[in-house]
Amino acid sequence: MNKACVVFDLDGTLVDSAAGIRHIANQILVEEGCESLSLPLTISFIGNGIATFIERMSAARGIAVSEHDRLFARYNVLDQQSEFVNETYQNVVDCLYSLKEKGCELGLCTNKLTDATHVMLKKLELDQFFTTVVCGDTLPVRKPNPEMLHKAFSALPAAKNIYVGDSEVDAETAKRAGVDFLLFTQGYRKTPVDQLPHTHTFSDYKELSGLVDAVLQEN
Repeated sequence: MNKACVVFDLDGTLVDSAAGIRHIANQILVEEGCESLSLPLTISFIGNGIATFIERMSAARGIAVSEHDRLFARYNVLDQQSEFVNETYQNVVDCLYSLKEKGCELGLCTNKLTDATHVMLKKLELDQFFTTVVCGDTLPVRKPNPEMLHKAFSALPAAKNIYVGDSEVDAETAKRAGVDFLLFTQGYRKTPVDQLPHTHTFSDYKELSGLVDAVLQEN
């Protein structure tokens, strides 16, 4: 098999979105009369989607559980309206062009909700790269349930399946799905690299194209 289908996570993998998440979270906390979040604290709350982020943020600021649904809805409204522009990690765009040029099919699998995902992709001009986009509200389940990843790969041609992510959730998703996992080490994981299942690791997107070739050669 000499062709690869590469599916990416979004937040913390392609996009360094912590500052944008913090910006919206702090808008909400100001509205609620609560203390703002620092960037490190924001990063510590990221993982498993925005609903979980809201739960962690609320717990840290003493906001009642009964308010979670309201704050979750408010976050998603602000996320779609926000003028804040996140940044892709260095060399991401060049890497995506390189993978497309060598014939790879690309997809996205994120726990971020559909509307917010497409707003971000359009702002960053990343929407051109992905044949399929599976989001946190596409199915009744979210990562680390492997069904999201299976759905993303099912929309791509039969080839070697590779998943690229940055976190514990991504590593577990790839493991459950039975696909090769390339771990981006500059994202938002909290666990040491050697404690996460992975095929290869990388810290710069200049490395990724070569790692995809390596996976193809190993299988």
